[in-house]
Amino acid sequence: MTDRSTGLARTAGRVLLGLALTGAGVTHLTVARQEFRAQVPDFVPLDPDTTVLASGVVEVALGSALVLARSRRTTVGWIAAAFFVAVFPGNLAQWVHHRDGFGLDTDAKRFARLFFQPVLVAVALWSTGA
Repeated sequence: MTDRSTGLARTAGRVLLGLALTGAGVTHLTVARQEFRAQVPDFVPLDPDTTVLASGVVEVALGSALVLARSRRTTVGWIAAAFFVAVFPGNLAQWVHHRDGFGLDTDAKRFARLFFQPVLVAVALWSTGA
């Protein structure tokens, strides 16, 4: 890839990730609150709904920053990657406790989903040059 095409690919990845995060955050706050509660690990000291709402606000902020914050792009990439690492225990809890949500209604589906979190971390870092 040329430098220009690499730059375009990174921009596309960053914008798509930002839009996906923003969309997920909006669903945390609205139509999918119940489904997201299935991912809140038992060890989280907050009420599951409070956790879902707080993570939704963070996702909207991170998604918006990925799309809009040009001068802080690398910092936002590191923060987004850290966020994906921080929410991984929720994905793990959903698998370990056999909790259905988002069509993940078998242990095999819940287990397969675990492998997508490192991909999100990698895209956050790569697309922002972090």
